[in-house]
Amino acid sequence: MSDLGRLNKMEVTDWLGQDNQLGIDIWQRKYCHEGETFDQWLDRISSGDADVRRLMEEQKFLFGGRILANRGLHRDGLKITLSNCYVLSPPEDSIESIFETAGKLARTFSYGGGVGIDISKLAPRGARINNTASETSGAVSFTDLFSMVTGLIGQHGRRGALMLTISCDHPDLEEFMSVKTDLERVTKANMSIRVSDDFMKAVRGRELFRQTFYRPESNQHIEKDLNAGDFFEKLCYANWDYGEPGCLYWDRISSWNLLSEFPDYSYAGTNPCAEEPLPAGGSCLLGSMNLAEFVKDGVFDVEDFKKSVRICIRALNDVLDEGLPLHPLQEQKDTVTDWRQIGLGIMGLADMMIKLGYKYGSPESIDFCDRLGKMMADTAMNESALLAKEYGMFPRCVPQQIVDSAFFKENASEETRALVLQYGLRNSQLLTIAPTGTLSTMLGISGGIEPIFATSYERRTTSLSDHDEYYKVYTPIVQAYIDEHPEMEDEGDLPDMFVTAQNLHYVQRIDMQATWQRHIDASISSTVNLPEEFPQDEVYNIYMYAWESGCKGVTVFRDGCKRLGILSTKESEKAEESEPDKKPEPKKVDRVRMSQASENIIGKKRKLMTGCGSLHCTAFFDPTTGELVEAYLNKGSTGGCNNFMVGLSRMISLAARSGCGVDAIIDQLKSCGSCPSYVVRTHTKRDTSVGSCCPMAVGWALRSMYDEMQSQIKGMSENDPEEKPREIKNPCPKCGAELEFQGGCNTCKSCGWSKCD
Repeated sequence: MSDLGRLNKMEVTDWLGQDNQLGIDIWQRKYCHEGETFDQWLDRISSGDADVRRLMEEQKFLFGGRILANRGLHRDGLKITLSNCYVLSPPEDSIESIFETAGKLARTFSYGGGVGIDISKLAPRGARINNTASETSGAVSFTDLFSMVTGLIGQHGRRGALMLTISCDHPDLEEFMSVKTDLERVTKANMSIRVSDDFMKAVRGRELFRQTFYRPESNQHIEKDLNAGDFFEKLCYANWDYGEPGCLYWDRISSWNLLSEFPDYSYAGTNPCAEEPLPAGGSCLLGSMNLAEFVKDGVFDVEDFKKSVRICIRALNDVLDEGLPLHPLQEQKDTVTDWRQIGLGIMGLADMMIKLGYKYGSPESIDFCDRLGKMMADTAMNESALLAKEYGMFPRCVPQQIVDSAFFKENASEETRALVLQYGLRNSQLLTIAPTGTLSTMLGISGGIEPIFATSYERRTTSLSDHDEYYKVYTPIVQAYIDEHPEMEDEGDLPDMFVTAQNLHYVQRIDMQATWQRHIDASISSTVNLPEEFPQDEVYNIYMYAWESGCKGVTVFRDGCKRLGILSTKESEKAEESEPDKKPEPKKVDRVRMSQASENIIGKKRKLMTGCGSLHCTAFFDPTTGELVEAYLNKGSTGGCNNFMVGLSRMISLAARSGCGVDAIIDQLKSCGSCPSYVVRTHTKRDTSVGSCCPMAVGWALRSMYDEMQSQIKGMSENDPEEKPREIKNPCPKCGAELEFQGGCNTCKSCGWSKCD
C-alpha cells in the first residue's frame, strides 16, 4: 500500500496516539462535526489540498480553531466564521454609538469570533453632557456593558473572548487600571493599556505626563497631569496581585509592520490575546506551524520548513477567500477585502529547542531563532508576492510603501524586494504568534513561543476503593526523553535544557520574545509566568525591559495572585464521585429531625440575591462525614418562580442522597449559563450573589456551606492551614480542575477546555 493510501486510512488514535485521551477528546468535542471520521475531517479541513492534508497528518501545521471546527460547514446553512480575530470600530462618544458597538459585539460573538474594542474615544468621567445626567459616568463605566454582552452570548459551549483597551493619553487611565482589582467587575474581558514611547520615557524619568481629551459637543478640554512613575508602580502591583491589565507598546505596534509607511493606515485595537493588531473592522484567520516536527535526529530541516511555509501561506489565503462572505458584519467584509490580513505563526518552540539540545533563552537558542524567524518572514513575503503575481495585490497595496517599511528592510532578501516592487503583496499582514492553547494541548506540545510549563503534573483517578488517587504524568517531550534514557530515576536527573516557565529568568523569556518580534509583522501573545514568591518590584523591570527590547506587548501572571484566571502550579483536587456503573439507592432521611436541625443532622442557611429578588437556600449535612444530605430552596416575596425552586431543590437532594458527590452537584449548577435579569441587576444594583443565574448562585452557596461544614467537623481553624483542603485557585469552568496559563491562554489539562482556541 502506498504512503498516501495508508495515511488516508489514518484514525485519530493513530494521529494523536492511543494514550493521548485528552487530545482525542479535544478533537472529538471541538473540531469533529457530528460524528465524522478522522479521514472525513481531514478532507473537510484541507478542502482537497493534498499538501495541506499531508502537513496536518504529519502534525507540522494546523489551522486555527475556528477553521478546524467550521471550514465547510457554511454549506449546511450554519452561520459561522473562519476567523479567530476581530477588532471593531472604536465607539464614538455618544450613547448611540456605544450601544451600536454592543450590538456589533453580540453579532460577532454569535458567529464565533473573538473581539477587541478600544474605548479611548469615550469621554472621561465628569465631562459635561447635554442630558439629565449633566456629566458622563466616564469611559470605564462602559467596560461593564461590553463584559456583560460577552457573558450573554454563547459560542458552542463557551463564552466569547473580548479585549478592552484604552490609551495612556486618556484621563480615565487610572480608573481603567484599577478595574480588575474588583474581582466582580469585567469578568468576561481581558484588559490592556496602550502605552506610547513618550509615556514610557516619562515613567523611566519619573516625570509628569499630560493626558488630554477634547469633547467638541460641549467644547470642553479636559487635561490631567499624571505622575507617570507613581502610576506605573501601581500598575505593576495590580499585575503582580491581580494579573491585569497588560501593556501594549503602541508605538512599536504602529511602526514595526509592513504598513508603517501607509499614511492613512492605523490600528484600531488588538484581538483578545493581543497577537493581532487590526484596523477598524479588521479580521484575521490563524494557523500555526509545529516547529518540533521539523527536527529529525537533532537537525532542523530547513528546506522542508521553507517549502511548508509557502504551502501554509497559500492555504490561509484560500481560507480567506472562502470566508469573505461569512463575516458577521459588512464593515468586516469590506476591511478584509481591502487589506487581506492572515496570521501564520508557530507552536512547539520549546519542544524544538529540547530536540536540538538548546536551552531555552540561551545565546545559542536566541541565535538560532533569529535566523529561523528571518527565514520564515522572507519566505512568507516572497510567497505572498508570488500570489500577488497570480491573483493581484491586496486592493490598498502600494508596493513602494511596503518596501520602505523598516520591517521589510530588516527581513526581505533582494529577490523578495524585487518581486514586491513588481507585483506587490497579496496580504498586508502575514505573521503572528498566537497562544495555540487548545491546539498545542491536543498535540501534546508547548504552546506559541512559551517554554514548557512544567516537566510533570498530577492527574486524578478514582480507585476501586472509592477514593481519589493521584499519579504523575510527564509532559510528552519529557516522557520521550525519559524513555530514551532508562538510567534516569526521576525528573530531577533531566539536563538543564529542560527549563520551565517557573524557573526561567524573565530576561531570557523576554529576549526570546524580542528576537521573534523582529521577524513577526503582527504581534505575539505573551505571558511571563512568575513563581508565587516573585518580588513585587521586579514586575516594573519586566515591563521596562520588554519595552526597551522592542516587544509589542507583554503581561505577567504570578502563581498565587488574587484574580481567578491566574495560573497555579499547585495540584487541584476534586471531591469523590460515585462510580458510573453503580446505581446507589437514595439515603433515607429523618425529615422531622431535619426540620428541627437536631443532633442527627446539621442545617445551614444562606440568603441569596438573584435577578428576581431574594432566595433562601437551606442545606442539611451528615454530622459525621459532613456530606450534603438534602437542600431546600425558597423564594422571597420577589424571588422568582417557586415551582422551579422546589424542583431544583428536589433534584439536588435526590442527587445527594443517591451518592453523588457535592462537588459534582456544584459543578453542574455552576455550569449553567447567564440569566439576563441576573446580569442586568448585577450591573445596575450590584447586590446580586456570586454567579450569573439562580442555579449558579445556589452552587456557590452550597460550596460555602459545605466548606464551612467540613471545617466544623474536622475542627479546623484559620490558624491550622495544613488541615485545609487544597485550594483550586484557577478552576476550569467545565470540570473544576486547575487551569494552566500558557501562551496567553488558560487551558485545562484534565478536560481540554480552553479560554481561547
